[in-house]
Amino acid sequence: MGLTMNERKAVTRQQAPRYQQARKKDRGRILDEFTALTGYNRSYAAFVLRNWGRKRILTMHGIRTIYVFGQQRKRTASQRPRRYDHRMIAPLKFLWAVSGGLCGKRLAVFIRTTLPVLQRFEELPLDPERCQKLLSVSPATIDRLLAPERKKLQIKGRATTKPGTLLKHHIPIRTFAEWNEQTPGFVEIDLVAHDGGIPASDVIHTLDLTDVATGWTETRALKTKAQRWVLQALADIKEQLPFPIKGIDCDNGGEFINAELFRYCQQHRITFTRSRPYRKNDSCFVEEKNYSIVRKAVGYFRYDSDEELHLLEQLYCALRLFTNFFLPVMKLTTKTRNGSKVKKTYDTPTTPYQRLLLHPDISKDTKRRLRTQYRQLNPAELRRQISQLQEKLFTLAQAKQSTVSKQRSHLFSKVLT
Repeated sequence: MGLTMNERKAVTRQQAPRYQQARKKDRGRILDEFTALTGYNRSYAAFVLRNWGRKRILTMHGIRTIYVFGQQRKRTASQRPRRYDHRMIAPLKFLWAVSGGLCGKRLAVFIRTTLPVLQRFEELPLDPERCQKLLSVSPATIDRLLAPERKKLQIKGRATTKPGTLLKHHIPIRTFAEWNEQTPGFVEIDLVAHDGGIPASDVIHTLDLTDVATGWTETRALKTKAQRWVLQALADIKEQLPFPIKGIDCDNGGEFINAELFRYCQQHRITFTRSRPYRKNDSCFVEEKNYSIVRKAVGYFRYDSDEELHLLEQLYCALRLFTNFFLPVMKLTTKTRNGSKVKKTYDTPTTPYQRLLLHPDISKDTKRRLRTQYRQLNPAELRRQISQLQEKLFTLAQAKQSTVSKQRSHLFSKVLT
């Protein structure tokens, strides 16, 4: 293995004075040793040893510069003024906070679509210069400017899905590869348990419904995972969706694989399918929303009281508007494998609201109602409502944290004994 550049420079620094002071017959021997050690070409090695530490005048583009071989160059500060100075950080942080902490690629699209809305509601008064800079900022610059503000949490919950055996042979399996509907209305559903790490069926659950074609997401708080609450939440979502439900895909949990939901889908002419057991990628669209929307909004605390249920219902009312009308999402378009490397290509980040407006299957009346609703929404006010409800919810949950810790310790002691 050859020497590194720093090691070659150290060898040159030691051998150059010897080479320059040696007689002609000794220089050949020094040059042989030097080329064998560094791997340099003999002609280049002689040039380096001969000129090391000596001044040379270099002319580039008509400018004469005195250069000393072997001398470490001093880095000069860039004379170009910063385009995004300290005055840009505050509005960028505000927009990042309103978005809920999006990444640079999604935040750039969020800024271009939401900044005019915020200015219409006088939430972010800016001069034309700073406004233009924010509208043209690149995703890489956003990530660089917001790097000190980012905090990443890696917390994972516990799965509480229990298999439902009833009517499994009546409900066909649909895999991820076959789930390729481009029409709004084919949705995936899943439940998120808020048990705080202690598995239980009598805690509050969140029903998460995601449309495959547009990414439109609806969340509803359920008192428990009982079938009656699941059906009630689905009926409520069906009334509020801007498009009819044409197909439902779920996991193999007993809260979904039951006669009530099967009969409900038959009555409303809804295609009912299920994923393969223990294959989360079959329901990848809703599984992604379980974290990016539900877990990011309500965390991993334990919720089991009526007051917490009421707060979750209020929170999800504001969250559905903010998520579907203002948060851009990226969809995977192609995925190619070259050996061990996988290359994924995504489309341009677009909000579910914009995807509905661009879709030919959505009626003009529906699009007109969506535009009217969009003009009445203030994203900063929605974010304030979400934050206030989150604070109340987390305060209630943290008050019970000591009790939950005692329950967990008692559970561990029972296992150990």
